[in-house]
Amino acid sequence: MKLENKKLIVKRSYKEVYKCDEGIVKIFEKDHPKADVFNEALNTARVEATGLDIPKIKEVSEVDGKWALLIEYKNGTTLEEMMESDKENLQKYMEDFVKLQLEVHSKKSPRLNKLKDKLASQINGLKDLDATTRYELMTRLESMPKHDKLCHGDFNPSNVIYGKNGKMTIVDWAHATQGNAGADAAMTYLLFALKDQKKADLYMKIYCKESDTARQYVEQWLPIVAAAQLAKENELEKEFLMKWIDVVDYQ
Repeated sequence: MKLENKKLIVKRSYKEVYKCDEGIVKIFEKDHPKADVFNEALNTARVEATGLDIPKIKEVSEVDGKWALLIEYKNGTTLEEMMESDKENLQKYMEDFVKLQLEVHSKKSPRLNKLKDKLASQINGLKDLDATTRYELMTRLESMPKHDKLCHGDFNPSNVIYGKNGKMTIVDWAHATQGNAGADAAMTYLLFALKDQKKADLYMKIYCKESDTARQYVEQWLPIVAAAQLAKENELEKEFLMKWIDVVDYQ
């Protein structure tokens, strides 16, 4: 790939994302697991096969000794930016956002990793929770219905590109799995709540209405997905997430 005209658009602790002539390039730090890079590429390819119109994976390569992914570029503005700059139309944007998520959940990709297995691994690996809490979380996880719907895993407005023609495209499929849509919705709710509780409540209201899902059902997933998010070890989120990991009343 040619990176002479690259432009930095996102910077994280473990990666930098550039716009170049050939598309979007994600360049990961040298200590980032090679398996995670290839898994993201594989996830993206498998989601492509569902028929969803997403940015296609074009290349996996090394750049200056670092693993890199070249992904198709989709022109537009993130839905997060749209929601902030045009607050009067927040309701409409949120409705469109939910419809897009439901389209994802209508798909299946049987070769993706299972969400339940991923959540179980994250919960069992948590050092911030005592054995009793981990046991109760695992018990709750085991009791939840087993589904095989396509789940994004990080579905939030910053991962939705709003094109000039009004068409929306979902990016960043690194966390894609197959599993229960309620868990995916619970994660989206938490991601909203970390930044804006009012948006989180609006999302929950619209999601439950459009999907004909009881709010209580999505809420049953909240301690589980909060624990999964806690596994990312973001100190700024820790206090907030710990409040959701309350399974004392679990029956």
